[in-house]
This record gives sequence, structure tokens and C-alpha cells, in this order.
Amino acid sequence: MIGSIIGAIIVGAIIGALARLVLPGKQSISTLVTVVLGILGSLIGSWVVYQIGYSNSNGGFEIIPFLAGIIAAAVLIVVYGMVVGRKQV
Repeated sequence: MIGSIIGAIIVGAIIGALARLVLPGKQSISTLVTVVLGILGSLIGSWVVYQIGYSNSNGGFEIIPFLAGIIAAAVLIVVYGMVVGRKQV
């Protein structure tokens, strides 16, 4: 259980950081918000990919859900910036 939580935090940090790199300009958000949005993006992206019928039959690293997580996290970062009112430059 604790290993899953730590794993989700690490993956969330990686996905959040990659999402911030994909977005142009500087995002005025903290590291904690980046990790939280990365975790949410990962969950949302994976859920969407599996809902449209993705299946990982080889059991290896799942690149499609990972990329979908980055896209979802990037969208969440933009939405967060608009809600909080900080300009995304």
C-alpha cells in the first residue's frame, strides 16, 4: 500500500514536470501543485485511454497511457492557471 502511494507520487512528479516542459513559457505553480496535477493527469489520462479500448498485451512499459497522462496534466496546469488567475507566459 505505502509502495503504491510512493510510486504514484514519483510518477506524478515526473508526469507533472514533463507536462510543464511541454507547455510554452513559465508556469507560476509550486512543486506540490505540479505533483498533484501530475498524479491527477496520470489517472485521468490512463482512464481515458483504457475507456477507448487500449490494451497492453505485451506487459511492458505502457507508453500510450503515459503520454495521455502528460497531455491531461498539461491541460490541468493550464486550467489551474486560468482558475487561479496567474498569467501563463
